[in-house]
Parts: sequence; C-alpha cells; structure tokens
Amino acid sequence: MSSYESYLRIPEWRFLDESISAQKRSALESFAADDTLCHLVGQQMSIPAVRTWVHDKTIVLGIQDHRLPNISEATSLLENAGYQSIVRNSGGLAVVLDEGVLNVSMVLSEQNTSIDIPTGYEIMLEFVKLLFPEAGDRIQAYEIVGSYCPGSYDLSIEGLKFAGISQRRLRQGIAVQVYLCIEGSGAKRAELIRELYEAGLNGEETKFVYPTIKPEVMASLSELLNLKLTVSDVNVRVQMLLRSLAENVVTGGFRDDEMDMYAFYLNRVVERNKKMLIK
Repeated sequence: MSSYESYLRIPEWRFLDESISAQKRSALESFAADDTLCHLVGQQMSIPAVRTWVHDKTIVLGIQDHRLPNISEATSLLENAGYQSIVRNSGGLAVVLDEGVLNVSMVLSEQNTSIDIPTGYEIMLEFVKLLFPEAGDRIQAYEIVGSYCPGSYDLSIEGLKFAGISQRRLRQGIAVQVYLCIEGSGAKRAELIRELYEAGLNGEETKFVYPTIKPEVMASLSELLNLKLTVSDVNVRVQMLLRSLAENVVTGGFRDDEMDMYAFYLNRVVERNKKMLIK
C-alpha cells in the first residue's frame, strides 16, 4: 500500500451522491457544498467525505479568465452555445462541465495531521488510479500543454488529458476536486474553451499568458479506454471503491442541522460570483 493510499483506507467515509440531483442546479451550489464540507470535516463535525456531482452545460471560469479584456463578449458567445458561466473559488482556469463529466470532491481534515498541497494532489491521483484499474499505471500526472486549465496534475493516458485536479482549503478542511471527462468528445469540449479565449482576447496583449488550446490533446475516458463508460457507471465505481476502502460508508445529503451552514456558504459564493461577473 502506498503512503497516499493510507489516507483512503480509513474506518468510515461519508458519501454524498449529487450526480443526478445537481444536474439542473447552478454549479455555484456545488462550490458552496464543498465549502460546507470543508468546514464540517475540517472542524471534525463530520467524518471525511466524498461527493460526486454533475452539472448541465456550464463553463467554470477561473479568476484570471474573468480578467480577459473582452470577457463580456466571451461569455455571450458561451451563452449562444447554450452554456452558462460562473467564476469558481478554487485555483485554475476555465473548465467545461456537462452531463458527460463527473466531478468528485474528496474532503479531508488537517485537524490532526498536516496535508500539504502536493500530498492532496497525490491522494486524488491514487484514488483515480484505483477507480480505473484497467488503465493502471498508464494514468500519468504532468502538465499537458495545449489543454484547458493546464497544471502539473493534469491526468492523461498516452499524452491525452481526461482530468484535472484542483484544491480548496477552508477551516482546516481540504477539498480536493477532480473533473473526469467520462463520455463524449474531449476535443469538442476543448474547442469551446479555445473559442472562449479567442473571443475574450480578440488579439489583445495581456500580462497574463492564457493557454493556446489544442483540442487534439484532450479526450474522454470512453475514447481512451475504448469502453462504453457512462457517468452513472463511474459513479457506481466510486461507491464500490469507498466500500472496499472503509469498514463503513455513510450515505445521504446534508442533515437538517448542517443546512444553515450550507445556506451561509451558498449566499457567500453567490454574492462573490455576482461581483466577479460585473465588468
């Protein structure tokens, strides 16, 4: 067992399945949910948690994306393509969410043991490798140049990116979030982000260097593994993996006594997003 797997093999996991229930809701609700879990888990008011979530056509912008010189024109272009835009509160650049993308948030506490940023990434990498045993060690973590939201923990198979990891830290809680492109065309999603940057820059020079998107370097796991994988299939895999890692898995959404905290974080995320999108 690797040292990172030891973070996964614990007595109890909490599992919140929002892979269907969140689809028609704003992705802002998911970021509020992760903030709530950070607070609860970080302060040991909850056991460590894994939450799965899916949202319909949404572009999640990073803070730098919101600073594009022609961001209004860019978001209008996305709206015309049927996508809404929000600004997220964790690091990174623009990503695509749709019904073929499964997001997994793993929330751990730093109350008793410090977990540095590289360790957080490695724990999620280990989880993804366990989730897809048929890919095994072919899953690698390094920056895929030309992908959207590039970073040192881009997950790829044979140079084609299918996932990216980000982190959010709050109240001694750590939410490590991964988006997994399961179904459909990775290249088509990347093409949308390429158009976002083209419209947002419109030939202007900026201090921040935005990525030059090459759609051909991105793919879905269905394409990479030559399997008819669905989001639903992978969501079941997540649950089965948790049951193999822990003696007990507690399922269900936020309890009544946790909803006030969720409402607080949701209001905070919504207000922040409103300010960010005012240009």
